[in-house]
Amino acid sequence: MIKLCVFDFDSTLMDGETIAFFGQAVDKMDEISAITKRAMAGELDFYESLKERVKFLKGVEVAKIEQIAHSLPFIKGAEQIIKYLKEKGVLVAVFSGGFHIATDHAQSLLGFDINFANELHSKNGVLSGEVGGEMMFGDSKGKMLKRLKGLLGLDSKQVAAIGDGANDISMFKEAGTCVAFCANAVLKSAATHIIDIKDLTELKKIL
Repeated sequence: MIKLCVFDFDSTLMDGETIAFFGQAVDKMDEISAITKRAMAGELDFYESLKERVKFLKGVEVAKIEQIAHSLPFIKGAEQIIKYLKEKGVLVAVFSGGFHIATDHAQSLLGFDINFANELHSKNGVLSGEVGGEMMFGDSKGKMLKRLKGLLGLDSKQVAAIGDGANDISMFKEAGTCVAFCANAVLKSAATHIIDIKDLTELKKIL
């Protein structure tokens, strides 16, 4: 029986990539999206690609980023699937290579239990182009899931993980049920289940 369900955020719960939406503020959405696409396909080191993408945001006002973060679109079924899991007594976590400014707000709307992400560094209300946090590396999600399992006394068969990109592979290694959701080929090869319909309520057939 599943007791912990971990979701990726970008392109899994949220419809798109947070940093690409932020890129609209500096008219760099295309450049950022191109780097993100390669990173999620496993072609680039996640840490290096994250730093490179965040540099584009240097000089943007935090208030502008917050405004964008609070208007991100969710994938169809996001709210329903979290409600469904919570009603079953499942602890729901979000692991994001993106940013707390987006995931914290999403938590207040969707009702998941906890989230781990990164922080955009700022000074005097303006982004510095630097980033730090809990999900900086390609293997960060796996390491965090391993810690959570230890804290909660869970084994892999009690854990489900849902994601779409290469940086979700490490958490798949710590979960018994691994769902590649509208995912890159590199993640599909590591999954126990594949969903290619862009509707999170499809997870009810698995979880």
